[in-house]
Amino acid sequence: MVLKKLLLISFIFLLGLYSYADQYVLEEAFPNLNFSDPLFLTSSEDGTNRIFVVEQDGVLKVFPNNPSVSSTKIFLDISNRVSSGGEMGLLGLAFHPDYANNGYFYVNYTASNPRRTIISRFQVTSNPDSADENSEFEILVFNQPYSNHNGGWIGFGPNDGHLYIATGDGGSGGDPQNYAQRIDNLLGKVLRLDVDSGTPYAIPLSNPFVDSTGNVKKEIYAWGLRNPWRCSHDPVTGWLWVGDVGQNAWEEIDVVENGKNYGWRCYEGNHNYNTSGCNYPEYIDPVWEYSHSQGYSITGGYVYRGTGVPSLQGKYIYGDYGTRKLWALTYDGINPTTNELLLTVSGSISSFGVDEEQELYITSFNGNIYRFTPKVTSGENEFNPQGYLLEQNYPNPFNPSTIIKFNIAELSNVQIKIYNSLGKEIDTLEDGIVQPGTYGKNWNAERFSSGIYFVKMNATSLLSEKAYSNVIKMIFLK
Repeated sequence: MVLKKLLLISFIFLLGLYSYADQYVLEEAFPNLNFSDPLFLTSSEDGTNRIFVVEQDGVLKVFPNNPSVSSTKIFLDISNRVSSGGEMGLLGLAFHPDYANNGYFYVNYTASNPRRTIISRFQVTSNPDSADENSEFEILVFNQPYSNHNGGWIGFGPNDGHLYIATGDGGSGGDPQNYAQRIDNLLGKVLRLDVDSGTPYAIPLSNPFVDSTGNVKKEIYAWGLRNPWRCSHDPVTGWLWVGDVGQNAWEEIDVVENGKNYGWRCYEGNHNYNTSGCNYPEYIDPVWEYSHSQGYSITGGYVYRGTGVPSLQGKYIYGDYGTRKLWALTYDGINPTTNELLLTVSGSISSFGVDEEQELYITSFNGNIYRFTPKVTSGENEFNPQGYLLEQNYPNPFNPSTIIKFNIAELSNVQIKIYNSLGKEIDTLEDGIVQPGTYGKNWNAERFSSGIYFVKMNATSLLSEKAYSNVIKMIFLK
């Protein structure tokens, strides 16, 4: 375990491609676009470099990941099935890890009569920018006692490929039915389903209640949550980060593990809330909390694994809907936790999302999408000189081989190496002098296990001062 932690720390250092005193600013990522109550952003990770935006009323939009894009396409419109408004609506979207081959994606939305949450699978048509509205296959449906605290996030685990679902405690205030602490219902939980086995799903064998009998819900992965508003898996560590909205006094961040109880309604953050009947042997404290003097509605984010703002590498970026503040949390479970205020957003923070290269975006209820950019006061960014490029591999995910393309601007000394998710170097694609031009390298991962891998390219010109460095993420699925 110590060796793994050392390798992880080394890899985080490896990804620090350059350093200078960043002054964080936000820019509109797609200034020619505006959305109606955007609640989430993601990519299909199929090598097409497209952005998908979830609008609360039931529409999914798609467009190229290009700052100059001026129009979107409707990927899916289920607004006639979605009950939206307040905390209800089309709340979550997740693409199957093998989407490039099976075309499956999953949504989380609320419906009426009766009031309920629906997790459904859809499939893309032969047109990659259009899904089949008639392909809906309901995976899981459960009633909601109130209109608030629906949770809404769904996502696939990077290591196990299972579908994770975050649910709220059912709403009202103070969890009056104590749903979050009870294991006979699906509210106030993180659920985990194997959607590749069984119909409509199977229970993963490592779920904590897989062998339980009676009314216990075997879908439960973890419990004791109030209203988890945005979760994410760190692709490097595999940790599941959850931003859980508090009641009257505290907001919290949890790193959620299998079979753990995170305390609500007994505790709000680290503090007693209503401890009547609270006799569970171990409640897990949040890794971070903040009081309502700083903010009053957390929006969970992501551990930054992009390369555009290296000084944020490995930090958990999150925000507050009410105060519009953005923070960077440094937490590794070993060293003291630190929290840095980055800036304040001009609009309410509805969610975060990442593209195929793990660059971070922020969605706002003002209809805009933002991204971080380091404020460079002068000089060319010598680490990304024009003419050098490491492209995203294709296909991605892949099995067993993929093509990695790169471009060299001048006669250069080039190293291209492969690393596993722990930061250990496992293969070399290029190491030597390379002439200017565009190249493609085939990498066959057949001898390795399924998982996340990284490609790092360093290029130093032999004719000028130019230097280039970049990292991309690959997903190998056997």
